[in-house]
Formats: sequence, C-alpha cells, structure tokens
Amino acid sequence: MYAIVEIAGQQFKVQKDQRVFVHRLDATEGDKLTFDRVLLVDNDGKVNVGAPAIEGAAVTASVNRHVKGDKVIVFKKKRRKGYRVKNGHRQSFTEITINDIKA
Repeated sequence: MYAIVEIAGQQFKVQKDQRVFVHRLDATEGDKLTFDRVLLVDNDGKVNVGAPAIEGAAVTASVNRHVKGDKVIVFKKKRRKGYRVKNGHRQSFTEITINDIKA
C-alpha cells in the first residue's frame, strides 16, 4: 500500500515505515504530524484518485530529526571582465517516518 501525499508544497510517494526527507517543517523532534492532502492511494492494486484530494484520507508521520543537505556551490563568471562570484547554500530538511496511511 502506498500513497501520494503533498507535504510542504511538494508531492511524495510514501509507504508505511518509510523515512522521507522533506523541506524544513515547523515541528520539534518526536512530534506526530498528520497530512490530510492525500492525492492518490493504491491499496494492493485498487487505486483511489482524488480530485484533487481524497476526502477522509490521511497520512500520519513522526518527526525524527532536522538536518542540513549537501552544499551546493553557485559560481558566476563573465569572461574577460574579471567578474567572479562564488557562493554556497545548504538546504534545511526534516526527516520524517511514515507511521500509517488511512484511506
């Protein structure tokens, strides 16, 4: 059984006991979260598609930890002009574990 759920503006395909890294959520470690914007549920071949979301469906998850992703280097250059700018960025993520999928 899996579901496609919208978390923090992005869509994720999730299953029970799966760990997912999502954009930073405003929750503390150990919190239980419920996501009610479920777009699709597949229960052993029986597919239920929402328009756009399924009424009454929910995905519950618990927050494991907050982490930062790998560094992404942003380098800008204009040739023959002496213009070089180097910048870096690390995105903040929240690791969640999917506890249950209710269709």
